[in-house]
Amino acid sequence: MPGRSFLKNSIVRLCLMAAAAFVSGWLFLGRHNFWAGSFALIVTIALIAELVHFINQANRKIAYFFDAIRNDDSTLYFPEITGNKSLNELNSSLNKMNELIKGIKFKLQEQEQYYKTILEHVSVGILTINDKGSILQANSAAKKLLNYEHLSHVSQLERVDAKLFSAVKHLEPGEHKLIGLSTLNGFLQLSLKATRFITSEENLRLVTVQDIKNELEAKELESWVKLISVLTHEIMNTIAPITSLSETLLGYFRDSEKLLLNEKETANTSKGLEVINERAKGLMNFVESYRKLTRLPLPNKKNIGAGLLIEKIITLFNSDPANRNIEITFDINPAGLEIIADEEQISQVLINLSKNSLEALNGQATGKIVFKASLGENGRPVVSVADNGPGITPDLAEKIFIPFFTTKESGSGIGLSLSRQIMQMHGGSLKVTSIPEKSTTFIMYF
Repeated sequence: MPGRSFLKNSIVRLCLMAAAAFVSGWLFLGRHNFWAGSFALIVTIALIAELVHFINQANRKIAYFFDAIRNDDSTLYFPEITGNKSLNELNSSLNKMNELIKGIKFKLQEQEQYYKTILEHVSVGILTINDKGSILQANSAAKKLLNYEHLSHVSQLERVDAKLFSAVKHLEPGEHKLIGLSTLNGFLQLSLKATRFITSEENLRLVTVQDIKNELEAKELESWVKLISVLTHEIMNTIAPITSLSETLLGYFRDSEKLLLNEKETANTSKGLEVINERAKGLMNFVESYRKLTRLPLPNKKNIGAGLLIEKIITLFNSDPANRNIEITFDINPAGLEIIADEEQISQVLINLSKNSLEALNGQATGKIVFKASLGENGRPVVSVADNGPGITPDLAEKIFIPFFTTKESGSGIGLSLSRQIMQMHGGSLKVTSIPEKSTTFIMYF
């Protein structure tokens, strides 16, 4: 091993140097021979100089080796035949180390090229941004979406769109924003998401940019189809009997020779007009429900104690004797949890969800409703309303938030759709999870 050989050579030189120094001192101090002592002293100095040269030679080679690595010079080679066995072994070891480092660098370059190729071929735009706003990397998809070939700083995005620049600049890790962007290729609906990536040198943000216009249009079309289907069903159920009754009543007066109605025809006419009136009022109520969905005011947000808000809702339902056989409990964690919301609107959401749970538990001997309020994984409040009712089947779970869709005979079908709209206006969402024949949980994310 070069280390042992180097140590052995150093020890030999030190021993020779010590012996020469001892002889020189003995000759001088003992006054045996001045010239011999002087010669021994010169030999000692020469041995010291040779040792220093020997050590410096090895140090220079090692320093040169590390400088070459730092400068990414892989062409470095040390001669392995120098006439000095110790240096031969050192040079051989440095050459082997250099080959090993070259192999590692080659593998890292292959891996880097592999990941770059993947980034270039994904359809999602990806930007790598440091704390100074410099864009260290932008793949082809990002450049194509933003119609900018050379992206080096976030400030360049201001030339594309001011709202886009502001969104990307202030987008925090974990946030999600939607930005509409007009380009030469048409209108884009961009979805922006960010995540943090920490290296040994700096903090980076990875921002993904994706055009979801087609997906949104597909969802919008699907929603319109579902809404039109429900509206058509509701309107046809109202119009069909009106049409039928009006045809029957018109039949009484089509006979030009008939001037007066008999008693039976008069009674039928009266009943028919009553039905038409009821159906017309029902249609008016239906239209009024639609107006509620389209004229919802903007929320007046304030700090609200989650526990106090839920207690008010529970007190409201406990006051109804019909709910005495249902156990209603709540759990607030942390105890002083607050939410920033419009109290009136959020109370309406909780009332709608509670009514759904109560109706689901109708006729059940051991009904339970549990309110919970806590902090979610992102540190934002989450409120849930759970019951142990019959649950909701997966096919119905997809439809219950569609306006006017209902499985109840007397239901309007706007409670849940209105509740979801309120949550969206608060910057949150409303979701449902259900286990058929076991439980249903509505979750309000703020």
